Amino acid sequence: MAKRRKLVAPSADDLNRIEEEFRSETLRKSAMAPIAQVAAEAAQQAEVLPAEARSAIAKDKADAEQLRDAQDKGLVMVEVPLDQIDSEDMVRDRIAVDEAEMEELRASIRANGLRLPVELYELSNPQGDLVYGIISGYRRVLAMRGLFGATGDAKFSNVKALVKLPETLPDAFVAMVEENEVRADLSHFERGRIAVISAQNGIFETVEAAVDQLFATASKAKRSKVRSFAMVFEALGDMLSFPEKLTERQGLRLASALRAGAESDIRNLLAEGQGVDARSEWDLLESVIESYEAEPRDTSRGGRPKTAPGKRESGPAVRTSTGFVLRREHDGQGYLIRLEGRKADAEMVDALIREMEHWLEKP
Repeated sequence: MAKRRKLVAPSADDLNRIEEEFRSETLRKSAMAPIAQVAAEAAQQAEVLPAEARSAIAKDKADAEQLRDAQDKGLVMVEVPLDQIDSEDMVRDRIAVDEAEMEELRASIRANGLRLPVELYELSNPQGDLVYGIISGYRRVLAMRGLFGATGDAKFSNVKALVKLPETLPDAFVAMVEENEVRADLSHFERGRIAVISAQNGIFETVEAAVDQLFATASKAKRSKVRSFAMVFEALGDMLSFPEKLTERQGLRLASALRAGAESDIRNLLAEGQGVDARSEWDLLESVIESYEAEPRDTSRGGRPKTAPGKRESGPAVRTSTGFVLRREHDGQGYLIRLEGRKADAEMVDALIREMEHWLEKP
């Protein structure tokens, strides 16, 4: 039979030793994950950087964030190789580039360098090396290419640029038109042309929408004129040899004749042989326009009839601060608006009629 061990109560020293071992064992067991515990120990052992070094690191981080923000907004100038720019990605509002003006621009760049950067955007579907399209600076890119081709000098192989990030292609078109409206004298025909082409390419839903957005800051009268020249481009853009030479008055007369049904007659006449210059081409157009101007106006399109049978009743006159007088009249066939004033002329009345037509046709 085995002997029972005799239990002996631990002494005070034994109890202290057991308590110390228990305490140290408990402290070693932490709820912190091992990797976190290692990181904490490393942080405790890491050297604390001086205040100046910490300030420099914070400044570098803030500068990097500002640079990225400026790049996103297209505020940072960069140098872009010319062979990375697709100058034909966006249809331009200018029809032709004047060679004399281009020679002046090339001479200026050759002597002083490119003073103003161009504005580019990243192509959504890059083709080969072409990764950028042009928002503004089309002539400057052409001038740089001409200089590089003529001299082979590497300083003309890159162009200073701001890379913009337009949210949509319509925004890019608007930016292009705004830049040219400020820096270049676009013809009325070119304005109407870009509105039609952008609508045909699906950039805008309709020509009306294109005019309203591309020329949003223009007056109503100017947008009305753009719509008239847009009609000229739609009807005769493929037939006219010198459309950009049309004056404002000529274009409005031509648009009025087209509304009256002159398109077929004009196209047939131009098909027989266009004029050799702008003047002779206008003479051909005017020969048809005058025949339609001589015919009674289609009253369904609005406007004041040349004769109004019956007694007229007049309403109260409205006088503007600019010296015009507007008066409502009624002659039994309908209402008329009478415009009086020394500055009133046929061109102004035609513009008002077109604007009223546009307003009445809105849904």
